[in-house]
Amino acid sequence: MYIITCFVIYPVKSEKNMKKYVVIGDPVAHSRSPGMQNAAFAHYGLGRPYDRLLVKAEKFEEFVSFARRELAGFNLTVPHKSLILPYLKTVTPAAAAAGSVNTVTVIDGEFHGDSTDGYGLEMALKRNFGISPAGKRFVFAGCGGAAHATAFHLAEQGAKSIFLANRTVAKAEELAGKLKEFAPETEVETAALNDIPRLQEFFRKADVLIQATSLGLRESDPPPFPLELLEENRELCVYDTIYHETPVQKRAKELDLKYADGMWMLIYQGARSFEIWTGKSAPVEEMLRGFQEDTPCVLY
Repeated sequence: MYIITCFVIYPVKSEKNMKKYVVIGDPVAHSRSPGMQNAAFAHYGLGRPYDRLLVKAEKFEEFVSFARRELAGFNLTVPHKSLILPYLKTVTPAAAAAGSVNTVTVIDGEFHGDSTDGYGLEMALKRNFGISPAGKRFVFAGCGGAAHATAFHLAEQGAKSIFLANRTVAKAEELAGKLKEFAPETEVETAALNDIPRLQEFFRKADVLIQATSLGLRESDPPPFPLELLEENRELCVYDTIYHETPVQKRAKELDLKYADGMWMLIYQGARSFEIWTGKSAPVEEMLRGFQEDTPCVLY
C-alpha cells in the first residue's frame, strides 16, 4: 500500500489485513519509533506494521481522513501534538490540560488521545535514579513542548514543586497557570533563564533538573543556563531530554552528579503507546534493542 503525501510516495510496510501504525511529524526521518515498535510487535508475532510518515501541517486534514480508514493507531511528534486535539473523541485529562497528545488509538474510525511522554519520563527517572515523582521537587529548564508534555504528568503523580525557567518568562507563566489549575496542591514557580539568583534558588531546592530545551542537539549550541549553577546542589539528579551528550550532561559528569540522557524516556513512552494499542505488556528490553538498531530514514 502507498500513501501520497507532500508530492512524494511513501510505502506503509504491512501485510494484507494487518493492523497498521505510523509515527507522523515534520521532520520525522530521524524518529527511532519504527525500530522499537516493530521489535515489540514482532515479539508477539504481529509482524512489523509500524512506519514513519512525513506529514506537513497543510496536509494534516488529508492524513486524518487516511488514518480514520486505514490505521489502528499512530504517534505524533512536532508539530502535530496539538493539531490533533479538535479531532479527538476522547482524551485523557493530563493530555487535555497540557494540550499535547502523542498517542492516538483509532476505534471504528474515531480517535482517542493520550500523552505517554510524562509516563516515559516517570519511568526513566525510576530506572536511571530510582526515584518517583511523589513528593519531589523538579526544575525545568525550558517550557516548550517537552515541558508541556511531561510537567502535567509529574503534577498528577504528586510532585511537591515544579519550578519553570524559560527564556521568555511569559511562556513559563502561561504554563504555570495551567499547572496550578490542573494540580492546585503542587507548588509552581517561574523564572527567566537569565535570572541567576532565582535559578540558584531553584537549583538548591530541586531534587531533579529536567533539561527540556533543544539546546545541545547541535555541537555548536550553548548551554541553556550557566553551567556553574549545577554546583549549587551536589545531590541534584540531572535528566536531559536529548539522547546524546550535551554540555549539561558533560558538566554533570565532571561534577559527579547523577545524570542521564533522554533515551529511556523515549523507550518508555513508546512502550506505553504499544500497551495502549495492544493491551499487551511491552517487551522493553527488545524495544531497547530495536531503538539502538534502527536506521533513520533517508528517503526524505
